[in-house]
Amino acid sequence: MFSGEQRVSIAADRDGRDDESTHLVAVDGDRVLGTCRLLFRGNVARLGRLAVDPDRRGEGIAAALLALADKVAFQQGADAISLHAQTYARRLYLDAGYEERGPEFVEEGIEHVSMGKRLDPTRAGL
Repeated sequence: MFSGEQRVSIAADRDGRDDESTHLVAVDGDRVLGTCRLLFRGNVARLGRLAVDPDRRGEGIAAALLALADKVAFQQGADAISLHAQTYARRLYLDAGYEERGPEFVEEGIEHVSMGKRLDPTRAGL
């Protein structure tokens, strides 16, 4: 889903870190609607590989995955999440409480921006 649509090479998408990551998946029956993964480095979770089925975008699936990622990361001992957001998706992450951290850059031929957030255990759901 991710590498084909985004025109990211399979080699770049397969970084060999899936086995050490926590994968979150949104499903409807036997159909995968969306996914992302968390890779833990100390007390920071690195969120990546967020993808939602093109036919189901705009339904809040990505936002739900981000909210679940907050909970899972916190439960696994993280106090922050970082990510590289494609610039066209910046609003999704800003709405989820992320802040930009640095200038835009190109990764795999796609404009990105570093973003991050502190996990606040006083917020509902954490």
